[in-house]
Amino acid sequence: MGPEDDRRAGRGRDGRQHRPVPDRAPERAQPVTPDRTAEPTPRTGGHVTHTEHDARLRVRGLSKRYGGAVALSAVDLDIHRGEVHGLVGANGAGKSTLIRCLAGVVRPDEGEILLDGEPLELATPRDAERAGFAFIHQELNLVPHFDAVDNILLGIDQPTRLGLVRSREARVLAKSAAERIGADFPLDRRVDELSVGDRWLIMIARALVQNASLIAMDEPTASLSDQESASLFRIVRELAASGVSILYVSHRLDEVLDLSDRITVFRDGRVTDRAVRGDLDKRGLIRAIVGHEVKASTRQARDAVDRSAPLFEAVGVRDAPMVREVSFSVYPGEVLGLGGLVGAGRTEVARLAFGAEKLDAGHFLLDGAPYAPRSVANAVARGVALIPEERRSQALLLEKSVSFNASLAALDSLRSLGRLPFVSDRRTRSRTLEIIRALAVKTAGPAQNVGRLSGGNQQKVVIGRWLLPGIRLIFFDEPSRGVDVGAREEIHAAIRDFAARGVATVVISSDVEELAMLCDRVVVLREGEVTGELEGAAVTEENIVELSYAPVHELQEVTR
Repeated sequence: MGPEDDRRAGRGRDGRQHRPVPDRAPERAQPVTPDRTAEPTPRTGGHVTHTEHDARLRVRGLSKRYGGAVALSAVDLDIHRGEVHGLVGANGAGKSTLIRCLAGVVRPDEGEILLDGEPLELATPRDAERAGFAFIHQELNLVPHFDAVDNILLGIDQPTRLGLVRSREARVLAKSAAERIGADFPLDRRVDELSVGDRWLIMIARALVQNASLIAMDEPTASLSDQESASLFRIVRELAASGVSILYVSHRLDEVLDLSDRITVFRDGRVTDRAVRGDLDKRGLIRAIVGHEVKASTRQARDAVDRSAPLFEAVGVRDAPMVREVSFSVYPGEVLGLGGLVGAGRTEVARLAFGAEKLDAGHFLLDGAPYAPRSVANAVARGVALIPEERRSQALLLEKSVSFNASLAALDSLRSLGRLPFVSDRRTRSRTLEIIRALAVKTAGPAQNVGRLSGGNQQKVVIGRWLLPGIRLIFFDEPSRGVDVGAREEIHAAIRDFAARGVATVVISSDVEELAMLCDRVVVLREGEVTGELEGAAVTEENIVELSYAPVHELQEVTR
């Protein structure tokens, strides 16, 4: 019997009989809506009580290699019914590869996956869906020109017209799921008109509509507001109480510790630690992730900024509907934070300054002179740079090399001969190696596909692109979103280095701890307007949060 016969017989490459996958998806049931008055799952010793028979999914000896790089090495993992299972580790530790194996996107080289005790062959994402698995990846799988409801219903077996779900019942189901998670945006709005936080809510609603028995969430709160995150946590707990298994992947360790019944720690492709609720505190979890003691991040003292003249000013800037009126300035060598809730208009201001969007009203000044970028290229020519919040879709060509992506902003200086349109391979490689060394990018080399790097190392490549002598103003939009503890510190060091070289540096972040630690001043926005400004000792997490919820007409300046 050959390989083709094995496949027809339902056997995998190891010759074992695998659990058959149905020819079609199971009939969709209504989303799980737990009885909110019911008692939660009983807990013993601070965590959910499980028996040997509770394991819904078992991973045994799973290994995966990419050339000489080991992504997974003999990984064992049990996921029980009705538990929230936290998965943590540095970027590149193997978490994403495991998720991709479970999702049917990547085939493991060795090992097996068992569902309810039976071997399961996951050759395609459709196989994973049929097995009852739903995956909400950090990089969202959405159709930009579809509205919210049709994106929620993507992949649902319903009558369609031109790819759009027609069933009235299905659309009602989608709207119900969106309401349940607190989505307060118009569901008939196109996805490309929504914030990143709203797009995440669409993905969560899609998983609820699929009524999956196991839901994997990869960095679900990375771009959510506190209110949206609280709603998500409620949903996670309710789903687990109803028997759904949740695989929760996050670099936000406080929420992992708070939500998870059990935690598995990955490092260098291996499982290095396991814990149940209460076994580890945050410090212990960080130590397990990095393999050694990590000193707590503290606000670093910096030299006083020369405030004699601002390098960049926004004056009465407007761009309906997200930016209603914003004014601020930033000085050479200063780290200025833009704080506020998701949807406050911070990203839009950065895109306006970078020439990616056009102003409705107001103006910018650069070195005291009018600055009205006609395009991104025009902004870059004036020394303005932007590191966007969605690095994979907005800043990188994933199928291209590290060298290609790192060099996109420096093509003129890398030409072989004068104005001829030929780039010197030698110069390009040399510059890429400088970036790799300067930012400690973990890569096999300049020729490696950038899509193979971890999120933190991809972000370093984007940052390295702007290590150019002509850059005078740089915007970092959610710079440490979805990166591990170590990469976060390295990215923060790079931000400080830009400022130390005299670059006016603007950091947009939903992480108030990050703003308080990095910034000389913080300007806080709400609903497209400035609510206040913090400076010096007043740059604290508490003050930033307070201004984020302050009425927009009560402008406050705090310097104490």
